Amino acid sequence: MDIRRTILWMIFSFALLLLWNNWQTHNGQPGLFSSQPAQADTTSAPIAGTQSAADPAVPAAAQAPAAATGTVPGASQPTLASVPADNAPQDRLLVVSSDVLRLTFDTQGAQIIKAELLKYPASSGSDQPTILLDNVPALTYLVQTGAVGAPAGAEAYPNHLSQFSVISADRELNGDNLTVVFQAESGGVRLVKSFSLQKGSYIVDVKHALTNTSEAAKSPSVYLQITRDGNQPADSSSFYRTFTGPAVYSNQDKFQKVTFSDIEKNKADYVRQADNGWIAMIQHYFATAWVPPQGKLRTNDIVELQKNLFAVRAIEPVDAIAPGATTIASARLWVGPQDQQAMEALAPGLDLVVDYGWLTIIAKPLFALMTWLHMLLGNWGWTIVALTVLIKAAFYPLASASYRSMAKMKMVAPRLQALKEKYGDDKPKLNAAMMEMYRNEKINPLGGCLPILVQIPVFISLYWVLLASVEMRGAPWILWVHDLSVRDPYFILPAVMMATMFLQIKLNPTPPDPMQAKIMMIMPLVFGGMMFFFPAGLVLYWCVNNILSIAQQWYITKKIEKQTAAAANN
Repeated sequence: MDIRRTILWMIFSFALLLLWNNWQTHNGQPGLFSSQPAQADTTSAPIAGTQSAADPAVPAAAQAPAAATGTVPGASQPTLASVPADNAPQDRLLVVSSDVLRLTFDTQGAQIIKAELLKYPASSGSDQPTILLDNVPALTYLVQTGAVGAPAGAEAYPNHLSQFSVISADRELNGDNLTVVFQAESGGVRLVKSFSLQKGSYIVDVKHALTNTSEAAKSPSVYLQITRDGNQPADSSSFYRTFTGPAVYSNQDKFQKVTFSDIEKNKADYVRQADNGWIAMIQHYFATAWVPPQGKLRTNDIVELQKNLFAVRAIEPVDAIAPGATTIASARLWVGPQDQQAMEALAPGLDLVVDYGWLTIIAKPLFALMTWLHMLLGNWGWTIVALTVLIKAAFYPLASASYRSMAKMKMVAPRLQALKEKYGDDKPKLNAAMMEMYRNEKINPLGGCLPILVQIPVFISLYWVLLASVEMRGAPWILWVHDLSVRDPYFILPAVMMATMFLQIKLNPTPPDPMQAKIMMIMPLVFGGMMFFFPAGLVLYWCVNNILSIAQQWYITKKIEKQTAAAANN
């Protein structure tokens, strides 16, 4: 019984710890499990390109652009001013649209300064699309490219601060493809950028055509860059944390997330050179990723450009270009939701932006099962219900052992109470008498706890699957539940969860220790209080799980009572 009490105290203490952590982050204080508060930093992020920043050293053949000034380290080049997008002249802005994406380009740099996801509303019931990329005081999130590596003292090659001209006419998707083309020339290099959108796809095919217009050979490098401030997304929850920041993937080091705080402290750990993989900037539900051509060596770079402004980039050397010759450097850009199937098809490992942590080995099959169930049912709420039923069925043998143990414990509860009254405070004799009774009745005092502990990794995995899956965003269930990714607007599901937890406790044997009994009665309030602020999809899972557990526990208890009565009559 001491072990049962210890396990119970551990569960209760962990619940209180989580509740305190959520309360801290809700009030803008640092959480117990993170160095930053969950609330977004309201400090306006400086606009990329307005302040100088020192770049770390990179190979001479692949010098990275200093994002603030447009100069290459070690090269004397003029400073190129950058103007915030919301103040940019309208004639510098170019808006192009497919059926799923609306992209706004600034002809200064031919950079993407705004991306709207037309199939994803900004919030439940909203008619406005989600804005992923933007360049306003509340959010700096840009996609930039260019050429670098001009000799010291020479004019810079076209980069994300150069003025480009538009040399294509189409602005709307007509058919299956739309291509917008920009051109700029400086430093003896003409750079033609082509951005191609496809119907129904969040992939943008990007092509850099570099032509040597000088009389000497040129050896530029092309960089692919994502710039973002360190603020949390506007729709972040204050009661649970999801990762926001850059990530790098390579075959040798696999998926590597890098926190903004590690970048600030120069502690970022990621693969610096690779000829495979991708770079990305990820947040809850959405991601932006560059997938360079595989098999070509490049340098990965993650830097703090200035206070609260960061960049992740890949720099790829281009073979020497003879006078009058042209070289093509291609890449693919993802700007959209964390659609695991589509992202995995784009690049190996790209689906890992949906990060399930160390329980990925369990979470991935669970998500695959959910996807299959959704194909049959067509509703993510009913998919959660069906998945919960299947999980309960898979763990039926373990749960049955647990409930049989609880049922037997409930039957001998009066005898336990009698032993406690008989031996009083004599703990050694009381424990000896209890263990003797357990042996005679063939009861395992831990039988109700161990099966539950075995199931915990599965439950945690499912928690992360429901929390991280963009499919839950805006997905309705029935009646009042219009979005499974946000909390229940009327708190009906959390109330049902608390009620079912109380009913479960009543079905269990009353602990002989009064303190244990009090803790058991408080636990529904603690867990239910936490669920008031969690997504409705998660609470729906717990409600269905509790209801099925109650039905299973009631059935097993009644079965054991009948078997005991029959044995007594015989």
